[in-house]
Amino acid sequence: MRRAAVAAAISLGLMELLILLSQFKFKITWMTATFLDVMVIDPDSLAFLFSVVPGLRLAAGAIALVGIVLLVLLWKLDRTRIWRAGSALAGAISLAAIVGLSNAVPEAPHEPFQGVNHVSNFTRSTVVSLSELADSGWLEIDRAVASRMKLSPADDDCKPQGKRPHIIMVLDESSFDIRRAPGVAVPDGYGHHFASSDGRSRSLITEAAGGPTWYTEFNVLTGLSTRSFGRMSFHVTRLAAGRIKRGLPQALRRCGYRTFTLYPAYGAFLSARRFQKSAGIDRLIDAREMGAGDVEPDRFYYKKALRLFARERGEQPLFMFVYTVANHFPWNTAYLPQRTPHWKALNADPETDEYVRRQTMSAQDYAAFVATLKRTYPDDSFLIVRFGDHPPAIAPRLIEPGMTDAQIARGIMERDPRFFTAYYAIDAINFTPVDLSSARDALDAPYLPLMIQEAAGLPLDSTFAEQKRILERCKGMFYRCRDGAEARRFNRLLVDSGVIQGF
Repeated sequence: MRRAAVAAAISLGLMELLILLSQFKFKITWMTATFLDVMVIDPDSLAFLFSVVPGLRLAAGAIALVGIVLLVLLWKLDRTRIWRAGSALAGAISLAAIVGLSNAVPEAPHEPFQGVNHVSNFTRSTVVSLSELADSGWLEIDRAVASRMKLSPADDDCKPQGKRPHIIMVLDESSFDIRRAPGVAVPDGYGHHFASSDGRSRSLITEAAGGPTWYTEFNVLTGLSTRSFGRMSFHVTRLAAGRIKRGLPQALRRCGYRTFTLYPAYGAFLSARRFQKSAGIDRLIDAREMGAGDVEPDRFYYKKALRLFARERGEQPLFMFVYTVANHFPWNTAYLPQRTPHWKALNADPETDEYVRRQTMSAQDYAAFVATLKRTYPDDSFLIVRFGDHPPAIAPRLIEPGMTDAQIARGIMERDPRFFTAYYAIDAINFTPVDLSSARDALDAPYLPLMIQEAAGLPLDSTFAEQKRILERCKGMFYRCRDGAEARRFNRLLVDSGVIQGF
């Protein structure tokens, strides 16, 4: 610029803008801004931003207009002139210092979740992100593999074993079997909600702990691991949109299913609509279209699912992905206390007791949903798979009350399964699951699409047949198997087959 006042004004404005945007992002996602937000900018993110903040378009336009006028005035009034070579040298020295400091004190994975140090976290994340991107790229992929996937008959012609059931997949927000935590009291019959129709209780090992639902959303739709994206995993749905065209909905569409999602947020949130479309969802119905508020009881979404089924039911079987949100934090206030007028506190900790109370409400709403399906559609068959997308944020201190916060944080960073274990349950109405060989007692979340197809009696395409072999070799583990080697090899096979593009 050569003009000190103009340069200072732009620098100050950029820092203030960074802080404001970072605070806004933390309010929405509980994570401050990082350099990845600059690297991954898409129309959906801007649309989401403008949709959730009324009047933002007008405010942004006014600020831009005033800023331009002020910069023009400063440009004309500023009499100083800076030697460009000298300022370039000072800039280079500053950049070298930032890189050195970022390498000496790198950004820890937990720091963006603290809501502080917006500028320094952003600066250090720049160095770390660019270094990791240069080293391993967006997605961990083996450079080459010795073989290719063999084509399966289901790749061209899906021939199910018997009548195809309608498939309903229910995301049970922040839910896990709290009986794993010592000393927590639960109501009578609490465990029934976590058992499948065969009486067995099964664990789902997620890749999220107490927060990002979209990690598990990515797992159960694509059958892939968010961990393959390294530090980019927070943006996994935005990165995958239009680039990953493989997963459960795609496989079901090949077998004649029509696919729907009832999504409890704006469809533009983290590019959810574009991501799910490329994963094979025909239609995503978001919170705006459903008329949903910030938090609705589970029965709200089940009623929407029943109406959708009644409207769309026809010759083709339906797949519905239904989200629930009633168990979401915070648990420091009673949510819909009128639903449980006779509730008596079972636990001394109010948050824990509120969490258990909400789970009880969720179980009641689900039981009512199943009863309505049985009563209204006695001649239709249904396969229903419920799962917890991750344990709640309060789970670690309940599961390991003797551990310090630092020890728990280290356990989460080291991927201790104790802090990532939720549940999944398989229910059926007028239908007997065909093959439950993949329904392990402990199953990594990316295998859920494979398990659902086998339970429904649908033939596996070549990609899922290959993933079944990985499941058997790795005993229900995916990315955790051989420190990610199996996932990297599988990613290469998918790239070579053309269902992963652009990475």
